[in-house]
Amino acid sequence: MLDIKKIRSEPEAFDEACARRGLTVKAADISQIDARLRKVMTELQNLQSERNRVAKEIGKARAAGDAVTAEKLTAEVAAHKETAAKLETEQGLIAEELYQTLSTLPNLIAFDTPDGKDEADNVEIRRFGTPRPAASFIKPHDDVAGEGADFETAAGVSGARFVFLKGEVAKLERALANFMLDTQTQEFGYTEVSPPLLVRAQALFGTGQLPKFEEDLFKTTDDRYLIPTAEAPLTNIVREKILSEAELPLRFTALTPCFRSEAGSAGRDVRGMFRQHQFYKVETVSITAPEYSDIEHERMTECAESILKKLDLPYRTVVLCAGDTGFSAQKTYDIEVWLPAQEKYREISSCSNCGDFQALRMNARFKDKDGKNRPVHTLNGSGLAVGRTLIAVLENYQNEDGSVTLPLPLRSYFDGKEKILAAA
Repeated sequence: MLDIKKIRSEPEAFDEACARRGLTVKAADISQIDARLRKVMTELQNLQSERNRVAKEIGKARAAGDAVTAEKLTAEVAAHKETAAKLETEQGLIAEELYQTLSTLPNLIAFDTPDGKDEADNVEIRRFGTPRPAASFIKPHDDVAGEGADFETAAGVSGARFVFLKGEVAKLERALANFMLDTQTQEFGYTEVSPPLLVRAQALFGTGQLPKFEEDLFKTTDDRYLIPTAEAPLTNIVREKILSEAELPLRFTALTPCFRSEAGSAGRDVRGMFRQHQFYKVETVSITAPEYSDIEHERMTECAESILKKLDLPYRTVVLCAGDTGFSAQKTYDIEVWLPAQEKYREISSCSNCGDFQALRMNARFKDKDGKNRPVHTLNGSGLAVGRTLIAVLENYQNEDGSVTLPLPLRSYFDGKEKILAAA
């Protein structure tokens, strides 16, 4: 949620940030609603002051035995009450209009987020590893997995964009997830959390998935939602709280299934496991003081990159341009892993600094050294998407005989085994 006071005091900055996102909304449009609201609030305050003055006059009249004056003033109070009721109704309507308007506006873009319209304008900032060149035996991950990835049975049970993983492929998914959690907790100090997979609408409003992206969510019959990412429950841990500055930063991580309707993705990545309705992801979330969120953003991104470095998977990191930056983020780094069967880099992690945007929606604050309550800054990032990392391992480590060499860090999860899916 954007701060109306900031829009009011910095209209040019607001207009510029909106224009960079390709939005036509202007600060003047928002300020008009805000001005109407403040006008009504002022009228109510003045009316209350007048009612208080008249009430005192009534007391004086009655004390003096002046029943005529007291009756006349009492009639004035009744008229004031009627006017106040109308103004309160008007105030409620305008306040709701302002709230609904602000709730649909995305976060303001950070000054160092590059300009651009879409992913073609994202800026690469670094690479790791050498992409595996195409070879005649290189196959897509679903072919490499063979019977270990059963899409046909899953389609009969659940429909398209689901899969049964079996045997060594299922074990590889579990090994990757455990390796990611172990790294994030043991090396980088994130606290492991096992969060609810169902959340209320207010939690998804807090992180920005609602109201704008409801079509991407799965909703239950009792008005709860399956989480699209563990970002939602993890970030809402600090909802409606006032933390002490000494508690910050808070760092959480969780392995959860994620559920997405993939609305609008018809025809995209229909083959294999790349875009599923259900998938596992290790998420990281940080809660910081505003002064340290930029540093935390770099740290979080490095933590995600380290997983790929340890697995020796080639990747590149890009900073998203303004037009491609997500709704709640002010700046985002995407990490893209090399997939040799596609001969391209594909997103495997997205690490975002949301500034105070989510905190204002959740009323999450901290008390600073001067005793002032201020919104925290929130950050989130994939550390990593487990299914997409599984795809990357199957494709980058496949051998000509159809087997897959296990990256060194994963072999301990397989009792030292070096290869999987090898021919009997």
